[in-house]
Amino acid sequence: MKMIYYSAKGKKLMNELKLITIKNCNIEDTKKAVLHNISWEFKTGESWLVIGPNGGGKADFLKALSGQMNFVPDSAYSDSLYSNIFNDSVEIVSLERAAALIEEERNNDESEYVEGGVDIGRTGRVFLAEAILGSKVKKNSKLPEEAMRLESYPQVKLCGIEKILDRGLKYMSTGEIRRTLLARALISGKKLLILSDPFAGLDVESRKILLDFFDTIATKQLENTDSMDFPRIILSMERYHEIPEAINKVLEFSNKEISFCNTKAEYEKIRTERNSLNEKNREKNRADFENDVEKIKQETFVLHTESIENEKETLIDMNNVNVGWGDNRVLVDLNWKLNKGEHWLIRGPNGSGKTTFLELITGDNMQVFSNDIKLFGARRGSGETIWDIKRKLGIVSYRLHVEYRMVNSTTLENVIISGFRDSIGLYEAATDVEKEAARKWLKLGGFEGRENEAFGSISYGEQRAILILRAAVKCPPVLILDEPCHGLDESFRQKILDLLEIVANSGTTTLLHVTHDPSEVLPCEKNILEFHPKETPMYQIICR
Repeated sequence: MKMIYYSAKGKKLMNELKLITIKNCNIEDTKKAVLHNISWEFKTGESWLVIGPNGGGKADFLKALSGQMNFVPDSAYSDSLYSNIFNDSVEIVSLERAAALIEEERNNDESEYVEGGVDIGRTGRVFLAEAILGSKVKKNSKLPEEAMRLESYPQVKLCGIEKILDRGLKYMSTGEIRRTLLARALISGKKLLILSDPFAGLDVESRKILLDFFDTIATKQLENTDSMDFPRIILSMERYHEIPEAINKVLEFSNKEISFCNTKAEYEKIRTERNSLNEKNREKNRADFENDVEKIKQETFVLHTESIENEKETLIDMNNVNVGWGDNRVLVDLNWKLNKGEHWLIRGPNGSGKTTFLELITGDNMQVFSNDIKLFGARRGSGETIWDIKRKLGIVSYRLHVEYRMVNSTTLENVIISGFRDSIGLYEAATDVEKEAARKWLKLGGFEGRENEAFGSISYGEQRAILILRAAVKCPPVLILDEPCHGLDESFRQKILDLLEIVANSGTTTLLHVTHDPSEVLPCEKNILEFHPKETPMYQIICR
């Protein structure tokens, strides 16, 4: 977006201390206004947090700040104004941006035309080189000399990505690609960085790196300096308890409008009152929710996949599993079993092999066929189809989210129904029974009356919630959860954690749960598989 300084009457304006001024403006996408009558100001000496529930309007506001939507003065107000000193020097780092990047890489995949059948796509080095050049790097073209020295760049060292620069973007873990996006934003020299839910999916070390970076910038930001020698940061979070100390102002969105705009101290007073009220209703709401879940399960029983035969206690069995590419060994001599009713927490640093481990189970990693892996009593590659496997699994993952974003015109109702059929979208008309079941699950998740909305039209967090409901609807023997609460606000997150615990306690579903957040560990997860890359052995099994 070009730098704009104007009023409703067309007069040019300038204010040295005001970085961004929005007064009585609407936010519009290509079709219509999505937020109305927005007023907000960002001045030097301020460090802002943008927060709010999923679907409340926060994402649209950030998109407008980054130039993906437009601020338009409301003609009903004579003093409408939008000014932005940052011009188009804005970069956003978000879960949605990461998903869009992987989408792009998958759309451009040419593996079928490549000798060996593997097109690694753009590497981290190429992606950062594009920021240096200010344009796309043509495939197989020679990189500029600067790109060959990226390991020495302070931005690369700050983000801890020196060792993954030559890895394909689509082969990076969630945390790795987020750090790569941040490094690119810093290298690009953009003057405004919007960090949306930056700690989601990051391990302890990566969180510390990012917090240290934010504190460094925020200290300068709070000094009320007019200097443009450093980037300003606007931080957006789904959960308030993770925010850095340097934040001094809060902008909250809910119900598609600004619900709070003041100091952090004032916001914390309001939060205390809200939390007190929520705590009073917590147990009753949870009991009601549990009853609703059980009722829906009974009403939709006819659509559930068949259960596993009682005699098969071992659901998954891995013997001396090894996975890697070239010199990069991801899993080494892994021996592990999943028994019925034993819920597992999977943890380890970013890039340690957690997602690879899960993809061996789901069949998304082809090295499953060269290893001794048994699923539900049968060795992989012994004649079973992918559908034989999928009908016994419920899956929530970053990969699945990307796949659904690639067919984002499908309705929320059809996304839920696809959970019964183990497909991405629907290829046959849904039955009346399936539609009724889908609407009951949507109501349970807080989406009543929204069954015909397009998946791509809702916020990233709402998309995530829909995919969790999709995974749970068929009460699968094994439910695989790879950072399921990414992008969920505090209220939604608690509801989803309650749902997962209820499903686990049903006795029919066994959980495999990956998370970096200790507050998301469920009481039922008594078994831990912990990965330790570059160590021997590279994993540890813990019982708590």
